[in-house]
Amino acid sequence: MRGFLLTLLGILILLVVAAIAAFAWLTRTPEPAPPPEPVSGEYRVEAAGLNWRVRESGPADSPALVLMHGFSHSLEGFEGWADALSDSYRVIRLDLPGHGVTGPHPDGAYSNEDTTAQVAELLDALELDRFVIGGNSLGGLVAWRYAADNPERVAGLVLISPGGYSINNVGDEPAEVPLPIQMYLRLAPDAGVRMATEALYGDPSRLSDARVEEIAQMMRQPGIGEALIARLNQFTLPDPEPVLATISVPALILWGAEDRMVPAEHGERFAAIMPDARLITYEGAGHVAMEEIPDDTAADVRAFLEGLDW
Repeated sequence: MRGFLLTLLGILILLVVAAIAAFAWLTRTPEPAPPPEPVSGEYRVEAAGLNWRVRESGPADSPALVLMHGFSHSLEGFEGWADALSDSYRVIRLDLPGHGVTGPHPDGAYSNEDTTAQVAELLDALELDRFVIGGNSLGGLVAWRYAADNPERVAGLVLISPGGYSINNVGDEPAEVPLPIQMYLRLAPDAGVRMATEALYGDPSRLSDARVEEIAQMMRQPGIGEALIARLNQFTLPDPEPVLATISVPALILWGAEDRMVPAEHGERFAAIMPDARLITYEGAGHVAMEEIPDDTAADVRAFLEGLDW
């Protein structure tokens, strides 16, 4: 019996040591990733207290299309569209505050209202007159809020699985951020980034290793993990319909039928309440349809843009 108890005690000690080691590893300060090398068409803009990373392609005198990524991602998410549309349009992508190389906001202001106002200051600094604005998920939410505030500047709106209606118990007040989610955002471990990104795809086989590495690198930029947590702590989803009903500019809404982040039926609700909106749903695609099926979605965007009164 004494030998059994000693063995049991040894196992318990090992388990405690293992738990302490695991906790120390999970809560360690991660090494920030080096910033990516700037590519052609990339530049920085000072606005709203931030040094924004902006990338654009296409003729400078062509109609402008401004695109914004979703939560925890970066401007690279729209490179497929840029490749497909830059022959005819000035395609502008940006890293939102608290994301990618733009980095954390010095005042920690990450509410949806704050972000929309910050984007407005950036677009003023870019001296854009009239343009189409669009985005995916969080970026889509910012896009439609901007369109509501600035109807005279927006020729059209392109939304890909945009945020708006309540999900994950987020409504008028933010939801508590679970500790495992906080750890994930701080560390951005390779396996976790892969798992999280695969969940955004209807068909995970379409996700490349390079894209996973790209997302992880952006999440590991200095201060980004804490900024993402701060955003979630300020993130609300009040009833969007009073605002959506006022957006009269033409809107194209794109949704993956296999979206597991924001239910595809939300697309029908957006289209029903907005005065001039068309919804296209893609079978087999998920939350980031512009990444997963860039050619199909870009073709629909081109047709939409060609029909606008710029």
